[in-house]
Amino acid sequence: MELREAVSGRPPLQKTGFQVAWDKQELRVLFRVEDDYVWATLSERDAPLFNEEVVEIFLDPGGDLAAYYELEVNPLNAVLDLELKREASGWTKNFQWRCEGLQTAVQKNAYGWSAEFSIPFTALGVVPGKNLWRANFFRIDRPADAPWELSAWSPTGAPSFHVPARFGWLEFVE
Repeated sequence: MELREAVSGRPPLQKTGFQVAWDKQELRVLFRVEDDYVWATLSERDAPLFNEEVVEIFLDPGGDLAAYYELEVNPLNAVLDLELKREASGWTKNFQWRCEGLQTAVQKNAYGWSAEFSIPFTALGVVPGKNLWRANFFRIDRPADAPWELSAWSPTGAPSFHVPARFGWLEFVE
């Protein structure tokens, strides 16, 4: 699958493809990122990776858009993981939440970089079997000599990824 420019849905300047697979223990996601200028400076866990180049996964296993998980990795394999919950006053972000058992790997290559996530179902508080989740997959590209670009699997129609009503459906089929 390919990401599209998040606001308009047009093809992005640099492509990002991704694949999703799962087994009884985990969800696996692989991003293939075309990038003429791969860079990142942040290497600490839960640093504000969204200010640099990054790929992101938003998962709502409940499918009710009341809460979702956000997982990010940058070209240095730094991780940001958090839980978001809808409150009467807006969204609260829980940066203390840890995706226990999360494994990531990043590799720079001739076309840019790739990022791989292995996300244990137990870390999300679910067991496999629920067939439909709300989800979205994203990339922030910050080239050296051009404006930054947001790409999404399900375009949000806004210059933000945090539009849960625009998440797509991830179906688990055996």
